[in-house]
Amino acid sequence: MTDYKIRRYRGFLYILLAAGLIALTVTIYIDYWKKVPSTIKIRAGIEQELDFRVPVSGEIYKEEAIESLSSQVESIHVNFSKGVTLKANQMNHYIMDLKLFGILPYKSVDIQVIQDTTLIPSGIPIGIYVKTDGILVVGIGEFENQKGETVSPAKYILQSGDYILDVDGEKIENKKQFVQMIADSGGKEMIMTLRRGEEIIEIKIKPEGNQNAEWKLGIWIRDNAQGIGTLTYVDTDDTFGALGHGINDVDTSTLMQLGEGTLYKTEIIGITRGTDGAPGELTGYIEYDNANVIGEITENTAEGIFGVCDDRIVQQTPYEAIPIALKQEVQTGAAQIICSVTGEPKYYDIEIMELHLESGNVNRGLVIKITDEELLSLTGGIIQGMSGSPIIQNGKLVGAVTHVLVQDATSGYGIFIENMLVQ
Repeated sequence: MTDYKIRRYRGFLYILLAAGLIALTVTIYIDYWKKVPSTIKIRAGIEQELDFRVPVSGEIYKEEAIESLSSQVESIHVNFSKGVTLKANQMNHYIMDLKLFGILPYKSVDIQVIQDTTLIPSGIPIGIYVKTDGILVVGIGEFENQKGETVSPAKYILQSGDYILDVDGEKIENKKQFVQMIADSGGKEMIMTLRRGEEIIEIKIKPEGNQNAEWKLGIWIRDNAQGIGTLTYVDTDDTFGALGHGINDVDTSTLMQLGEGTLYKTEIIGITRGTDGAPGELTGYIEYDNANVIGEITENTAEGIFGVCDDRIVQQTPYEAIPIALKQEVQTGAAQIICSVTGEPKYYDIEIMELHLESGNVNRGLVIKITDEELLSLTGGIIQGMSGSPIIQNGKLVGAVTHVLVQDATSGYGIFIENMLVQ
């Protein structure tokens, strides 16, 4: 082998070595990044140990001190290669600037000092009915006009996920009203106000007649959704949180924009057991009348549904208020969930398998597995309708069940309770 070939071979090995070191560094950096959450909550007046065991260190500043741009900013040094104990006597916000190995920029962490919170874990089944704010467009279609031509008046104008708020200046209250306005249009151009994502826009659209001489746009629309879920908690001011995830439209997968929503009393009348690849479900009986209304839904968010409930919910919940567990207090290992698959709320054993303190998906911060033999025999694992079931560990409310793993019915995900309480 010539010297030239030897040099080329060595150069190739050096490149491979450098690429391997870069890949290893990036992997280690990402792994460390996930171990410290971007937001940390601690209780006012109580010592809180943070034991992330990562080689990062940095300074903690008061948020207002940084905003003042003063050159004399007081700070506290922290080193997370070992446990750190923090205590703040007053509710406040702090910023913690951290560096990996004390050198490489790592992340800026928001520290929020909060009041100690207790909530009543529930686990009772609830009937849910929500009306959208406007009319949701779930699909764009086509039809034949009177000439036998295929037409699609809404194509390239409306989109799936649009919310139609008003037509020609008239507010749209429900689907029936909207359909009647199209039928009465006479084929004249209409001006519609839409919510598209975060934007409010106006469009012009002209209905066309079908083969029965009826004016149509060729769209599928929806103005409500209903189903059953599980109430997670009730607060002392009669507010509630449930589901642990938002109500999304089944066709567009978008979070439904809430116009109004109601909680109804419901009874579980059947269980379809879940199997690997085929999630099961709870079947509930709901009478949608005023006598069965037990609460008002005021918010539909990615973290769950929230609102105000009446005394009947508290009466149905046999448990006392317990403290919440902050993210850093949750541990892998034994825990329990509360759900009402047999009609009454009851504790069932689970295992917390993984913790994702810095998960990109807020609804998947916990990975859990059902271990309770009774619950497994009844449901096969986590099934639809159990979303919102409170997760309890060491006498504290940890979070709520959110999803089942489709390929393993015994396992699923949960949301940290502190993420639900952002609302």
